[in-house]
Amino acid sequence: MSTTTSHTPPESEGQSDGTAPGAGVRPARLIQNEATTEIPVHLLFRDGPDPVRVPLAPALVGRRQDAGERPRSGRPVPVRRRPLPETDPELAERPARVLPGAAGLLAGACGLTGALITTWWAGLLPPPAGRALGLPAGTGSGLGIAHWAAYAGSGLLGAAGFGGLARGRAGRAWVLGLFGRYRGTVRRTGLLWVNPLLPRRRVDVRLRHWRSEAMPAVDPDGMALRVVVLVVWRVRDTARALLGIDDHETYLRECVEAALARVPVEPAGGARGGTTAAGDALTRLVAEETAPVGVEVFSVQPVRVDYAPEVAAAVHRRRIAALDARQRASLLGSVVDSVEDTVTRLTTRGLVDLDDYDRKVLVRDLTVAFCSGRGEPV
Repeated sequence: MSTTTSHTPPESEGQSDGTAPGAGVRPARLIQNEATTEIPVHLLFRDGPDPVRVPLAPALVGRRQDAGERPRSGRPVPVRRRPLPETDPELAERPARVLPGAAGLLAGACGLTGALITTWWAGLLPPPAGRALGLPAGTGSGLGIAHWAAYAGSGLLGAAGFGGLARGRAGRAWVLGLFGRYRGTVRRTGLLWVNPLLPRRRVDVRLRHWRSEAMPAVDPDGMALRVVVLVVWRVRDTARALLGIDDHETYLRECVEAALARVPVEPAGGARGGTTAAGDALTRLVAEETAPVGVEVFSVQPVRVDYAPEVAAAVHRRRIAALDARQRASLLGSVVDSVEDTVTRLTTRGLVDLDDYDRKVLVRDLTVAFCSGRGEPV
């Protein structure tokens, strides 16, 4: 008895395994797809126990033009905050050293008294004046070095006493300095004595309202606007407001203009909060930018919002078209409701028996009648 055993030739095994005849290493065949990545064939159909390491190229991801895919819309970019100005940490408001006005009056009176006594001492005081003041007759024979020294001292004392008198008012302050150095701020009221050698700069620290002229802005759709804002502010730190920047009022105006360029302003009656939401954002931005320079902002509110002249006509036409469309939609809805109610009542009460054709004709005639009665076309 003979047994026949079938053997697979090596060539067929090599071909089925994906290797060339007589080759010891199995070559890697790759399927490249521009929309996915490179896939080794031997990983899908393998019969050997030993895997073959094949270096893979980076994934090639492509997007077909006819796939109907759309790029994702980006999220709304938050309002960027500008870097805040850096100020000298030592430049901060502090109270200046002043004296009550009575001290200045007393010093001035002492100076006048010293000058009068020196004149009597030199014998230059007229006899009637001496008798009126109750002074004895002078025995001096003229002015000498001692008399001139007494005059100089009395004059300096009187000039310092009367020259340093100042009247402090509510809502006003003085910033004092000497040789370019900040010496303090005077916020007291009433009669005061301030060193007359210190230069003074008056500052208004009251609560102030500033109504701007029309400034450029944009709405949420990017349309050009002209916005008038009302700013409520005051000077909080007089040292930084006067000495930290050139002009604090000009700086406030520039901050408001920069905020309007970054915050979209919606006209009144919009669906996104209108001018109230824009005013809150403007107040927050301007207050943060002006705080380092000693200016306190309480409110920045748009009080008048108009479209720019170059786009006003187009926006007006668009608004009229939108109003007309809403009016037509409302009219059509009321007409359809009336027609539906009429047809339903006629059929439910058994007044008419309508098939599909008659129903369509009745609906058409009722619609035309109701629209004509309202004076509007369908």
